[in-house]
Amino acid sequence: MFVAATAGILISMTLAMVRALLGPTVYDRVLAVNTFGTKTVLLIAALGFLTGRPEFLDLAIVYALINFIATIAVLKFFEYGDLGHERRDEAVLD
Repeated sequence: MFVAATAGILISMTLAMVRALLGPTVYDRVLAVNTFGTKTVLLIAALGFLTGRPEFLDLAIVYALINFIATIAVLKFFEYGDLGHERRDEAVLD
């Protein structure tokens, strides 16, 4: 049963990668890459369970945090063109 779940995760990862390559907008591509990262976390956790290595769950949690931070950073870069500057409407209020 867990082998079928792992196969399903791999199929959904393939579909997410297809969406990342064919997505019509940048936001579709970023969402597809984020989905791919989430499925990777699930795959690492499932493989850790199947092999009896619970330390894989720690790796999956770290990868999930990196995936979240990277997604926010990429979206901020595409929205504002820079990661270091604050928003324009906040700068006007100060």
